[in-house]
Amino acid sequence: MIADPQAKIAALHDNIERVICGKSEAVTLAMVTLLARGHLLIEDVPGVGKTTLAHSFARSLNCSFKRIQFTSDLLPSDIIGLSVFNQHSREFEFRAGPVFANIVLADEINRTTPKTQSSLLEAMNDTQVSVENHTHPLPRPFMVIATQNPVEYQGTFPLPESQLDRFLIRIHMGYPDAEDEKRILTARRIVGRADEIGPVLTAEEVLALQEEAGRVTMDDALTDYLMAIVTATRSRPDLDLGVSTRGAVFLYRAAQAMALVEGRTYCLPDDVKRLVIPVFAHRIVVNPGIEAFGRRTDDAKDILTEILDHVPVPL
Repeated sequence: MIADPQAKIAALHDNIERVICGKSEAVTLAMVTLLARGHLLIEDVPGVGKTTLAHSFARSLNCSFKRIQFTSDLLPSDIIGLSVFNQHSREFEFRAGPVFANIVLADEINRTTPKTQSSLLEAMNDTQVSVENHTHPLPRPFMVIATQNPVEYQGTFPLPESQLDRFLIRIHMGYPDAEDEKRILTARRIVGRADEIGPVLTAEEVLALQEEAGRVTMDDALTDYLMAIVTATRSRPDLDLGVSTRGAVFLYRAAQAMALVEGRTYCLPDDVKRLVIPVFAHRIVVNPGIEAFGRRTDDAKDILTEILDHVPVPL
């Protein structure tokens, strides 16, 4: 148990918003991802604060942090580490890579090859890495925050469905509104400077908040509502791929975390509805053939909105 979890959550939110202006929902979803023991994918055009959000989030936690700049020549060993022969002991010693940190920023993750991208799969799924028949546990809490630019495709390798499915939530930053952008332009300090904020939560407090989120009550009727949404994604003719079981589990955990962030010990239907698009939109695959019916192939959000409109909400 942790004393006054809402105060801790509010302190984290306020600390990040000292740097990230006008993106309260993005900050909230990042916090939900952390409390649900998940990983975050931030996808948007350059210059809107993707890396700044990741940096400010990491600096708000008194945890280890490593940044990996993904490039086409990056190797799996550059991420997870490798065994090096010690001339004195005459034995091989494991040298840990940057993935051995509480918060790992995978910057521009789609700029590296699929082989290197896949080196994160075991870490993200099992909180461990395997090197030469040896398994090495990662520190806890453990969270990967990845960024990518969805517009530029030259020299990039799109993440496959199996990799996207490891991310609990995908968010888009978007441009700030006029007032917030003016504040960014005229500010002399703090705004946009993640290196000028300090930690407000320890690793132990993060683990305690994660445990607290896992104890949030989810009524059976609400679980059935969640499953009805998942089932609907698997039966639509305009979707080639519906939501996986992992996606359903992630939505369940995210709804619990959202309830905790909102100061409740129980989930509401609104918690589920609010998270369906951030949790499911990157998991479903739209049938390319629906272009013939006048719908674009990137309308995953519209399809999920239609599903939410048709699935009865429990009272």
